[in-house]
Parts: sequence; structure tokens; C-alpha cells
Amino acid sequence: MNKTGTLAAAALVSLAVVMPPKPAPAQDALSGGLIGGTAGAIIGGLATRRPGGALVGGLIGGTAGALIGANAQRRRGGFYWYRGRCYQAVYNRYRRVPRRYCY
Repeated sequence: MNKTGTLAAAALVSLAVVMPPKPAPAQDALSGGLIGGTAGAIIGGLATRRPGGALVGGLIGGTAGALIGANAQRRRGGFYWYRGRCYQAVYNRYRRVPRRYCY
């Protein structure tokens, strides 16, 4: 990888770290897979400096992101159903609320 590619990858990772988090950017399997795959491909490519590393990193990151994203189910009103309990996103954190809010 040349200096321009390394600089571009570093800029993307820095941008992802600096961006303000939102309560639910990857709360579904599709978004989780896309975000995880992108991050995995960047990390795999930087770690191995080969296209194969980027491919494997993208596959692993995409799979992991899809699994994690599918875990919490978004409900109406900003509530989430996760592992049999109901949560509400408050200031980029989650607090448990009564189950009736998730139905």
C-alpha cells in the first residue's frame, strides 16, 4: 500500500472515531453487516497490506456486524427489545424500561 492509500485509510478510521455516535446506527442486520464489513476490510487491509487480508477482514467484520445488529430489535418510540427486555436510548446510552413500552 502506498502512502496515499495509507493516509486515506487513516483518515477514514479517524473520521469514524471522531463522528458523534447515534443511538442506533446499526440496529438491523443490513446496516450492521455493511458497517462491520467496511471496518473489517480497512483493518484487514492495513494489518496485512494485501488484498486477501482486506477480503477476509471484510467477511469476518460483515458477519460479526450482521449478528450484532440483528440482536436488538428496534420498536416504536425509540425503544429496543434486547434479550427479553425493553430498553430506551437516552444520551447515547441505554436504560431498561418496563416491557409495556416495547409492545
